[in-house]
Amino acid sequence: MDNTRLILFLALSMITLLLWDAWQRDQAPVAPSETASAIPSDVAATQAPVEPKDAPPASAALPQDAPAVPAASTAPASTGKRVTVRTDMLEVEFDTVGADIRQVKLLGYPVVTEKSSKPLVLLSDSQTPYFVAQTGLLSSGAAPNHYAEYETDADRYTLADAATELRVPFRWRDASGLEVTKWYVFRRGDHLIDVEFEVKNGSAAPWQGRQYRQFQRSSESGPGTSAFIYTYTGGVIYSAEEKYEKIQFDDMADENLNRNVTGGWVAMIQHYFLGAWVPGHEEQNNFYTKVAGQDRYILGMVSAEQTVAPSSAATFSTKLYVGPKEQDRLEELAEGLELTVDYGWLTFISKPLFWLLRAIHDVVNNWGWAIVILTLIIKLVFFPLSAASYRSMAHMRKMAPKMTALKERYGDDRQRMSQAMMELYKKEKINPFGGCLPIMVQIPVFIALYWVLLESVELRQAPFILWINDLATKDPYYVLPLIMGASMFIQQKLNPPPPDPVHAKIMMALPIVFTLFFAFFPAGLVLYWVANNVLSIAQQWYITRKIENASAAAKE
Repeated sequence: MDNTRLILFLALSMITLLLWDAWQRDQAPVAPSETASAIPSDVAATQAPVEPKDAPPASAALPQDAPAVPAASTAPASTGKRVTVRTDMLEVEFDTVGADIRQVKLLGYPVVTEKSSKPLVLLSDSQTPYFVAQTGLLSSGAAPNHYAEYETDADRYTLADAATELRVPFRWRDASGLEVTKWYVFRRGDHLIDVEFEVKNGSAAPWQGRQYRQFQRSSESGPGTSAFIYTYTGGVIYSAEEKYEKIQFDDMADENLNRNVTGGWVAMIQHYFLGAWVPGHEEQNNFYTKVAGQDRYILGMVSAEQTVAPSSAATFSTKLYVGPKEQDRLEELAEGLELTVDYGWLTFISKPLFWLLRAIHDVVNNWGWAIVILTLIIKLVFFPLSAASYRSMAHMRKMAPKMTALKERYGDDRQRMSQAMMELYKKEKINPFGGCLPIMVQIPVFIALYWVLLESVELRQAPFILWINDLATKDPYYVLPLIMGASMFIQQKLNPPPPDPVHAKIMMALPIVFTLFFAFFPAGLVLYWVANNVLSIAQQWYITRKIENASAAAKE
C-alpha cells in the first residue's frame, strides 16, 4: 500500500467513523412501551392511554377510567396574565393559565458575544422552537391542570440583592374547599427551580390525585445550531434499569412512551442547553410521551397517587433545571444527567479528555491555549505510535525512486507491478502497512476529543486570541481553516510522492477540499486540527531527517 492510498484510507476511515458515530447517536434505542397490566395498582386503576380532544375542566369530575397522563390538545396554549420573575441567572415568564413557564431567558448566556447582545431564550411560546414547561394535578375530583386559571400576588418578582432565595406563589381554589398553591423557588447563582404543589383539603371527603410535569416542544433545532455540524435535539430519559435513552421526535410520533420508573428524569435537550424534570430519588413515576398536533411533542412524567384526608394538607414537589449543560452541576442534580452532554459511544474516552482540558484551562485561563496544550499532551502520549508510522513513511519515501522505476517498467500491468512491489518491500524489509495501524489506534481518541470540543458549553463564546472571540463559531476571517489547509499541504510534501499521476492530483486537491470543509467548523475544532497538524509536521520532519541522516552516514 503506497502512502497515497494510506492517507486516503485514513481520511475515509475518519469520515466514516464520524458519520457512523452521528448515526449511532441519532438512532439510539427507543424505550419499549409497557402494557397497562404491568403498572402497579398503587399508581393507577388503569394506565391505558387515551386522547380526549382537550383536558377536562378543573372542576369537572373524571370518569373511573380517567387518563393517567394529561390529555394532549391540538389547540394553542391558553393565555392569561403574564408574570415575570428575574434572578441573577434567569428571567422567567409565567402565564396565570396553568401557572406554566412560557419563557426562560438565560441572563449569563447572550445570543452573540457583543456586549449589547440579548440573552439567549431557551424556552418560549412565541419563538422558534416552541418550548414550554407545564405542570398540573390529575384527580377523579377537582384538580388544577395546565388549563386552570391561577391567581398571584404581583405581576413581577425580583430576587433582592441581599437575598439568596425567592419564592413565587400561584393560587387556585375550588368551591368544594380544595386549595392548591403552586410554589416556584429560585436561588441565587443557580438555574435550578424547585416546584411545589401545596394541597389543602378543606372538603369533607378525602382527595386523591397525582402531579404531572411535562415539556412541550417543536422539533426545530435551538438557536445557534450549525447546519454543518450534527448535534442531537430531542427527548431523553434516564432510569436505573435502562440508563440513558434518546426518545426522538419521530419515535414519539410512532408510539407513545409508557414506562414506570423509580427516580430517573426526563429532559428535552439541544446543543449546549437543556430542560430537565428531576423527581425525588425514590419517587415512582410513569414516563410518557404524546403528540399534541402538528410538530408539537410532549415528554413528561406523572407521579403515583397521593391521598389527602379532610382538613389535611400534602405537598407534591419536583425540580426543574433550565440552563447550560454544565457537567459538574448536572452530576450533582441527578444520576446520569451529565450524560446529556452527548459524547456518544466514546464517552468513556471523552470524559477524561474533558477533565484534563478543564484542568489545563484552570491553569492557563484560556480555552484556546488549553486545546493546544491538550493536543500537545496527546501527541506526546502517542509519540511511540506516531514515530512508528512516520518511520514507515520515511522508508517509503526513500523507496520512491524505485517505485517510479517499477511504474515505468511495467506500465499498466497491475499484476506484475504488484508482484514487483511486494518483492521490493521484502528485499528492503519494509512493511507497507506499518504506517496504518499506529494511526488507526489513535483515531478513537481524536474522535472523542472532537466531540468534547463540539459538546462542551464552556467553549461557547470563549475567546482565544486576536480576532477569535468565540471558539464555538467559525473563524470570521477563515484564517485558521487556511492555516489548516497549508499544514496539510506541507504534510504532503514530507510524504513520498505518489507514482500514479491520478493519485497525485487527488492528493493535491485534498488540502483544498478540507479547507473548504473546515471553513464552517467551530474555531475550537479547527484550532485542534491546526495544532495537531503542526505537531505532526514537527514529529515527521524530525523522524524523517533522522532516518535520512542515518542512511547517508551508512553509505559513507
